[in-house]
Amino acid sequence: MLSFLKNHPFAVEAYFKSSLVLTFALPKAELQPLLPECLTLDTFQDKWAFLALAMVQTKDLRPKGFPTFMGSDFFLIGYRLFVRYTDSRGKRLRGLYILKSETNKRKMEFFGNIFTHYNYTTTDIEQTTKGNLKTITSNRSDFHLTVDRTNEEVGLPSQSPFSKWKEARKYAGPLPFTFTYNQAAKEVLIIQGVRQNWKPKPVAVTDYQFSFIDSLKFKNPILANAFIIEEIPYYWKKGKKDTWIQHDENFKGS
Repeated sequence: MLSFLKNHPFAVEAYFKSSLVLTFALPKAELQPLLPECLTLDTFQDKWAFLALAMVQTKDLRPKGFPTFMGSDFFLIGYRLFVRYTDSRGKRLRGLYILKSETNKRKMEFFGNIFTHYNYTTTDIEQTTKGNLKTITSNRSDFHLTVDRTNEEVGLPSQSPFSKWKEARKYAGPLPFTFTYNQAAKEVLIIQGVRQNWKPKPVAVTDYQFSFIDSLKFKNPILANAFIIEEIPYYWKKGKKDTWIQHDENFKGS
């Protein structure tokens, strides 16, 4: 009855204290089955497709225009695929398709699941810093990640399909749009994010393990890049619906 509330009925703003993003490369055939019919994978060299894991420390998250004291601070985790969508006007959009969302507070799970389709769950998050090493862990979600934030020059992960950071940065996220699909109505909900001062900095990943990624039974996900972005004003526009029309160029994996 109130399902329309889940379609991002108002703009939301927040301040990103930090956004740590790891991107994994896989053959496009492995990720294609996870997409709805309206989306295609955003590929590199027509071979690699990408799954991104974003860990975001937000501050003062609230409806846009509300005073900061009405906002709340949350830690957000999202597992997303890099995708493209051709809208009903024929315009090609680049963005993300969400597989799983987590947060460290039940308040965010409650309101997030009223006003979005992201299906938040609450988990425990512990962050520790020792020298240049930052570690993020969760017992409930069974993951751990350690990155080295030294100021020295950082090389690409050893098996990355990218030859230079300039290529890798195109898959650093977040992208301008996030898509949700209502298959019965053939409708795509498009959420546009607006950011300022977006300057991703490469970081070295020293150790990681994510049970959710393991559960997808991929053959060999390759760490393609890792970036951190800090101190960013950010907001999401009100959601817009678009009727999906199958265009000739909407072939899977294109």
